[in-house]
Amino acid sequence: MSGARSAIDIAAAVRSGRESAVAIARATLADIAARDPALNAFTRILEARALADAARVDAVVAAGGDPGPLAGVPFATKDLFDVAGEVTTAGSAIRADAPPAAEDAPIVATLAAAGAVLVGTTVMDEFAYGFATENAHHGRTLNPHDRERLAGGSSGGSAAAVAAGLVPLSLGSDTNGSIRVPASLCGIHGLRPTQGGAPGRHGSFPFVAAFDTVGPFTRTAAEMALVHDVLTGATADPAEGLRVGRLTGWFEANADPAMLAGVAAIGAALGGSSPVELPEAARCRAAAFLISACEAGNLHLPTLRTDALGYDPAVRDRLIAGALTPAAIYLQAQRFRAWARERMHDLFDRFDLLLAPAVVGPAPRIADGTILVDGKPVPARANLGLYTQPLTLLGVPVLAVPLRRPGALPLGIQLIAAPGREGLLMAVARRLEAEGVTGYSAPARA
Repeated sequence: MSGARSAIDIAAAVRSGRESAVAIARATLADIAARDPALNAFTRILEARALADAARVDAVVAAGGDPGPLAGVPFATKDLFDVAGEVTTAGSAIRADAPPAAEDAPIVATLAAAGAVLVGTTVMDEFAYGFATENAHHGRTLNPHDRERLAGGSSGGSAAAVAAGLVPLSLGSDTNGSIRVPASLCGIHGLRPTQGGAPGRHGSFPFVAAFDTVGPFTRTAAEMALVHDVLTGATADPAEGLRVGRLTGWFEANADPAMLAGVAAIGAALGGSSPVELPEAARCRAAAFLISACEAGNLHLPTLRTDALGYDPAVRDRLIAGALTPAAIYLQAQRFRAWARERMHDLFDRFDLLLAPAVVGPAPRIADGTILVDGKPVPARANLGLYTQPLTLLGVPVLAVPLRRPGALPLGIQLIAAPGREGLLMAVARRLEAEGVTGYSAPARA
């Protein structure tokens, strides 16, 4: 299983000529064919492209050149990104007959230029509207740690593929938590970069322009730092002498005790943390909900008028509701967003890093389809972003890291920094992983 190896190990072996990128690609494709039917992480396998890209990598090595820091590393991309010659479906049957993409999305092209080998596209909630990766057209992606549980969404296929060891690297998008939620439930690292910063969201099908970001999934912090360097050219910042805040209030209510213990353990490992509340966190989440619904509904309104029945019913009804929301409510939510961002910047005058749970607890059972909020069951598909959505409104970079819990269901913590400080997140994640507080734990049934 080449995907069960780290991206760092694969790249080193290929760049040195000890292993062939084509052989690694063939092994990865065979592994996906054998194991993915039990998980349903992939929508398309791009065998011809993978083998051609791998052959180009091997040719560069044979000629004495350097194919790049990700040489021969297999990767997958959410079915939201343009892939040259393929239709960008965004998880919807409505787009099945759309023209194929003329070129790769910039983020895909950047990874390929660094030597990475694209092997397939992954399952997502239709048009990225959901936290469960339950798709009426492609089916449900299952959690590699327990196939009776949700993988999270909307980038669940990408997260599950990495968690299961099918590929060491994948791409997702995060609007309200669509990277952070599945990273947490699947026990891997997932980065939501600064809103409007590198690597940019061009070449990805839009959902909510106000919030959309794109980023990678990896199993380890070291791999995340490498990929982040490839995508942005940025390196890690020092992670010593940090002022660390622990978000309380909204971010403690409803959280599993093990999740709160994990937040405390990370704070202790970083030299201590101070409790602090994010002002009006509940309203931050509500504003993110409203802005998302309005922008998504408006984006899809022309198609809803002509082909409403072509949508996944669970997505269609939410889009219609958003399209019917009065513009005055949207404007009020945007005004509140500006105020909330100022309050977040105030927090970063006092702290270098903030900590918060990524989700309320372990992955929900598929049969239940709910999580408990204030003691009442609510739909998981709409509410798994309880702790991610307030931060979405604020545009800050967030890295979800897995607590080190061998043999237990995964739990993820959000590391939050000021805009543009992804390098600090990389350094902190590597420090925590080295100290054994966080880290990937392989699924018992991968």
